[in-house]
Amino acid sequence: MEDRGYTFVEHEKPLRYEEGDLTVTRGSAWTGPGCHLGCGVLMYTDEDGRLVKVEGDRENPFNQGRLCARCLALPEVVNHENRLTHPMKRAREMRGKDTWERISWDEAFDLIADTFLALRDQYGPECVTFWQGTGRDIAPWITRLAWSYGSPNYTVALSGTACYAPRIAGCRVSSGAFWLGDYSQQFADRYDNPEWNVPGMILIWGNNPVVSNSDGLYGHWVTDCMKRGSKIIVVDPKRTWLASKSEVFLQLRPGTDAALAMGMLNVMIEEGIYDKDFVDCWCYGFDELAERVSAFTPEKVESITWVPADKIRAAARAFAAADGAIVQWGVAVDMTKETLPAGQAISALFEITGNVDVPGGMIAPPSILYYAAGWGRELIPEEIRQQKKIGNDVYPLFKAAMGPASTDETINTLETGKPYKLRAGWLQTTNPLACTGPDPKRTLAALDTLEFIVVVDLFMTPTAMALADVLLPACTFPERDGIRVGDGVQRGESINKVTTIGECKSDMEINLEMGKRFNADAWPWDTVEDMFTFILKDTGMTFPELQENAPAYLPFTYKKHEKGLFRADGKPGFETGTGRIELWSTLYSMVGLDPLPYFEEPVPGPVSTPDAYETYPLVLTTGARQLGLFHSEHRQVPHLRAMHPDPVIEMNPATAVRYGLEDGDWAWVENERGRAKRRVRTTNALDPRVCSTDHAWWRPEAPAALEDGLFDLWNMNINQLITWTPGKSGLGSNYKTLLCRVYKVREGE
Repeated sequence: MEDRGYTFVEHEKPLRYEEGDLTVTRGSAWTGPGCHLGCGVLMYTDEDGRLVKVEGDRENPFNQGRLCARCLALPEVVNHENRLTHPMKRAREMRGKDTWERISWDEAFDLIADTFLALRDQYGPECVTFWQGTGRDIAPWITRLAWSYGSPNYTVALSGTACYAPRIAGCRVSSGAFWLGDYSQQFADRYDNPEWNVPGMILIWGNNPVVSNSDGLYGHWVTDCMKRGSKIIVVDPKRTWLASKSEVFLQLRPGTDAALAMGMLNVMIEEGIYDKDFVDCWCYGFDELAERVSAFTPEKVESITWVPADKIRAAARAFAAADGAIVQWGVAVDMTKETLPAGQAISALFEITGNVDVPGGMIAPPSILYYAAGWGRELIPEEIRQQKKIGNDVYPLFKAAMGPASTDETINTLETGKPYKLRAGWLQTTNPLACTGPDPKRTLAALDTLEFIVVVDLFMTPTAMALADVLLPACTFPERDGIRVGDGVQRGESINKVTTIGECKSDMEINLEMGKRFNADAWPWDTVEDMFTFILKDTGMTFPELQENAPAYLPFTYKKHEKGLFRADGKPGFETGTGRIELWSTLYSMVGLDPLPYFEEPVPGPVSTPDAYETYPLVLTTGARQLGLFHSEHRQVPHLRAMHPDPVIEMNPATAVRYGLEDGDWAWVENERGRAKRRVRTTNALDPRVCSTDHAWWRPEAPAALEDGLFDLWNMNINQLITWTPGKSGLGSNYKTLLCRVYKVREGE
């Protein structure tokens, strides 16, 4: 194996070893079932090859032996009696009915290939739409599948692609890179690495890292840093456990993130507590930014956000004064309709304070395969991407800089047949009817216009039951080999197969087999292992070598912008039009967007729609994360369901009294679009004007057929209160800020 500067972890034991009657295999926990991280695990299998136990791998620097409840309960998922274990089909007219015919993999692949190829020949490849969800190891493989087929219409099943993509796009447009907090995760020796500094301040914004680990963050790193001296500031509508430990807690009104960030920028600039040298040397458009935020005084921002002006000043001063500062942000920023200006304002906090590309600040993660932009973009002609991708004519940013098609415009196209009719769909690792799709009845009706639909998943879901013509069973990660090339800092981690369930195939094996049928030249590998070795070619490792040696840490250096390591031309600076961090965006200006951050009142809202606020007097934020559940997954798993058996609406005790509710009551949460049923949980952690609920609820134990309620979806799905309405850029949507009223469920409802 060639030495290319990688750092390996010394292991006391080999990849596989015996412990009593069990075989122990070292590996990485990625997906499925859903997870974003890739923690080091030890998987225990018995003499029959059955997975019986999972533990954290103490030798893995990533999680150092710590695991969440979902990973500990993995054997319950893998061995669950309701796993999909073989391909199935049904006639199109039987959609929504629990009537399936078992078929072989060859029959399934041939049926799909014959149908898709015939549609491509007759209508063009753009007539097929490819949908991805979150969590599973899928993004590189589904993008390559779509583009090798010839379709530019790969998409993510969210209004405004409102998860991760807005922050990635915003960062890359303004600075040429996506930025993550530096918790030493890029080093094998972690906190002992001499180049790393403990961040002086961690600003946690729209994220609760001890519950939800976004962007490759392992939440315990925050508390690890706190033990080493880091202070924290928390921005959240709810007083979380971390908020209770913060120096300053900014309890904002949902949807007002941009105003709060601009208020903090106002303080930093007015008081001159930003990094003038960094701004002068490396930033573009500072004077324009200063003028824009000058109107956002802390007092004005208090009236918008409900955050006291003195706290806004205290937070700005503490962040600016820190020796190394991190912004740890999450999907709450993406799930605001005008997400780009909000993210732009928040990014400016670490940019004008010089916390870019430095120890204990924000870093650009090293990658083996940068999958956020997809894999295989060269496979589809640029003129097809420009002329045929859905949404390009409505949202110029999608045409100029985005890989996916607009999901919102895809829904419109399904309904109208314009600019052309979509004929078939490939839905992989996505459950839009239960999880991500606003207005699920509209989403169902739109997708049901497709003549042929393939769904790939682990279990029967509401989406699969309602829509699939062919249903393919996917592996969980202990049933397959793989490489971990996910969010955040990538490292050479291998996913190692230890068990087999039914006839399940991995997502990437399914895509490889279909890809060969669509475009053999684009998929030249005989096996997925050959494909992984190809991806690893720049590391000098084959996939089997990686399995034996993982984890492998990529070479990393700070201050790459000073060394010419960011720009394609090798010059110092950043990969932008100006070569600097663009506080005033030249690309936004070019595509007709405001080049500076701004705040726009969320609609509906207490300010923008006062009449609606009288009828629906509570601000509702959705998508609260739970320790035992990942989006719409895990509802079948006994130990995890016991942790959180029902969907919950959290509210202040005074709010509950006001509406005649008590802890444990079933309540309807309702607005003008629909309603959903929730258990009441009271907490002083929320403002009396705000309530919070979790998402993606359905009940696998309920009747499955569409005519029988589709797993109780229409009673449980909070997305019935949400619409398909993206921001001006086509990115972002108001999942986190709605209006509602609550009232008790009557007997028999």
